[in-house]
Amino acid sequence: MGFWDRVLGRAEQPVAPPEGATATAPTAADIGTSLDDVERLVADPAVPGVVRARALRVTTTVRKTLPRLDLLGLGSYDSYSVVATATDYLPEAIGAYLRLPRDWADSRPVDGGKTSLLLLVDQLDLLAVTMDAIYDAANTTDAAALVSHGRFLQERFGHAQAPELNLNVPSQQPVPPATTPGEA
Repeated sequence: MGFWDRVLGRAEQPVAPPEGATATAPTAADIGTSLDDVERLVADPAVPGVVRARALRVTTTVRKTLPRLDLLGLGSYDSYSVVATATDYLPEAIGAYLRLPRDWADSRPVDGGKTSLLLLVDQLDLLAVTMDAIYDAANTTDAAALVSHGRFLQERFGHAQAPELNLNVPSQQPVPPATTPGEA
């Protein structure tokens, strides 16, 4: 869609997929390749360091989250968000920025007084915070299981009626046993 199409309000016509074509979910290899491609894009010295650092933060968190997607539920919104970030949201944001001339993208306000660079930084920050939250959610499952197991063990082996039998480390010096008269 060109400039005059936007000015005159002409909409871009969507392209229909070929007959019989079905969309398939990206494989682990597809996701890894997409992350590798993003990392190659931002490795270019022309890419500002703030973009590179933020993009790498997102790719690193996505890579750490991928093996734990099954804990989120493979059909869950969080799982979808991780895959879409790796294969669509992140590459598209960086690609759109990189297609602009650097001097223009980094100096001309385009939305709310922000340059394309600042808009991209905001988008990358949002993706990073979201991926961190999803990674935390994936790990919370195992952390909750650990807490639950600890409670089970405490109930099973702890001695609420006789706390001196618990295996807790005493917080103060033990009290010496009482002596009976005549002992000494």
